[in-house]
Amino acid sequence: MLEIVILGRGGQGAQTAGNQLAQAFFDSGLYVQTFSTYGGARRGTPVTSSLRVDADPIRLRCNITAADAMLCFDASLMDDAFYAQGSDEALIVVNSARPAEAFTPRARQRVLPVDGRAIAARNDMGKVVNSALLGAFAATLGRPGIDILAQVIETSAPAKKSQNVTAAREAYGLMAPVAEEATA
Repeated sequence: MLEIVILGRGGQGAQTAGNQLAQAFFDSGLYVQTFSTYGGARRGTPVTSSLRVDADPIRLRCNITAADAMLCFDASLMDDAFYAQGSDEALIVVNSARPAEAFTPRARQRVLPVDGRAIAARNDMGKVVNSALLGAFAATLGRPGIDILAQVIETSAPAKKSQNVTAAREAYGLMAPVAEEATA
């Protein structure tokens, strides 16, 4: 079973990204469980979207305490509590222009930064980074495939559908070689 935690701030699209990722896994023929946690009912407060993905039905009904993979929309949220949510070998993708060495994960956790803001800006998305981050995250996980993810994004994006898809594909292309190197 693959356990994933997505962390962002209210209004950044972490919940939407979690729902889109869950749909892409489901469309890939896998079983999915997804749930969200809100710090407060306003913009800027921490929001967590959690997913479980498996080839078999998922019967587990509890919070994720040792995620295999994590996606962080805002590097300022990467504190000890964030790292503690991941397994000792968790793969962490963070929206940041800083290098991986700027982060201090626990144990053998691997941090892979991606500049989602720059990708979003190049694709006329302003500060909306969730499609770019989803593309990067899928590349680092090696699943779901970019074509399935792009289809889900195109179907569910509330606006700028083609720009969202292009941003996801660009980030996927940028991160695929980085992910191969990190897992080698």
